[in-house]
Amino acid sequence: MVSLGAALLILLALFLPATATEEATFGWLSQSAAFGVVLLALAVALAQSWLRLNGLSAGLGLAVAVAIGAAGPVLLLAGMPGAGAGAGVWIFVIGLALLAWRTLEVLSASGGDKTVNRLLMLLVPALFGIWLLYLWQVVVVGLQVPSVLLPAPSLIGGVLAGAQSTLAADFHQTFIKSVLPGFAMGCGAGFAVAILVDRVPFLQRGLLPLGNLVSALPIVGIAPIMVMWFGFDWQSKAAVIVVMTFFPMLVNTIAGLNATGAIEHDLMRSYGASYPQTLIRVRLPNALPFIFNALKINSTLALIGAIVAEFFGTPIVGMGFRISTEVGRMNVEMVWATIAVAALSGSLFYGLLALLERITTFWHPSYRG
Repeated sequence: MVSLGAALLILLALFLPATATEEATFGWLSQSAAFGVVLLALAVALAQSWLRLNGLSAGLGLAVAVAIGAAGPVLLLAGMPGAGAGAGVWIFVIGLALLAWRTLEVLSASGGDKTVNRLLMLLVPALFGIWLLYLWQVVVVGLQVPSVLLPAPSLIGGVLAGAQSTLAADFHQTFIKSVLPGFAMGCGAGFAVAILVDRVPFLQRGLLPLGNLVSALPIVGIAPIMVMWFGFDWQSKAAVIVVMTFFPMLVNTIAGLNATGAIEHDLMRSYGASYPQTLIRVRLPNALPFIFNALKINSTLALIGAIVAEFFGTPIVGMGFRISTEVGRMNVEMVWATIAVAALSGSLFYGLLALLERITTFWHPSYRG
């Protein structure tokens, strides 16, 4: 049904105006012979869907066909600047979206060895992300949205390519000098205090309610105080990150240490194990999933805290500084480029921690089978 709907919409789009200013009824048919290639690719893709061909080869064929078909609206709108998209483009894109949906379904259902499955785990979300960027580009250009409100991904990509030195300096100031030290100090302190709380139980009743109180404090209230205490450089941003990451690590580590069952405790007592031996050999390994959960949560909190803290005082460099100053200059493309760098760096940091978790906790029941 998805393929049939896509075919009907694409066929209908070919007989509708391709631009908002076009009055001809056969808009797409009169544009260029290049669209013949698009139609051929779509016909092959739809034939694969109708024949119910599944598997990796069919999915990749569909992906290539969608990629070729997606070039049509982009080239058309680029060749007619200021015209705006007509009904033919929008219906064509909707039909293409249904075909992309079918592509992701086929690829998700494809099976193979472990290597193929791992590649598909990366390929499917990557294709989905690329499709979202494509829709962003077509909608912004087709509706002629002002770049001040929402720039097209092509404009943001141009800024990313042309302002690499500025973005690299901002990344170094915010991520390398502020996020990583603050993340390490906050998580390390939270882990150490969690061990102390586990050893001295009465501290748990006093620290955890205090942790809930501090976690509820707004970052916009903490950041200016830390800037006054530690100055305008990276130290104040690291202090904000320590406050934000300390208690998530504390709470998760305590929960992980308490997750060890009575059977494991009785077994270690029967061996005559001391508290440090029980902690290192049984309780900490069982707490690793909780600890990594805190690390992944803190990876995003640390980046957010550093960027927000830079709004209240920083040297003339940094992601937060760049966002605040470029918004004042109405240079929205630079703002979005900085946001893209922050999102990419945060995602890679999270992914690295997730990979490290998979390597160190492969024995955990959540990863078996």
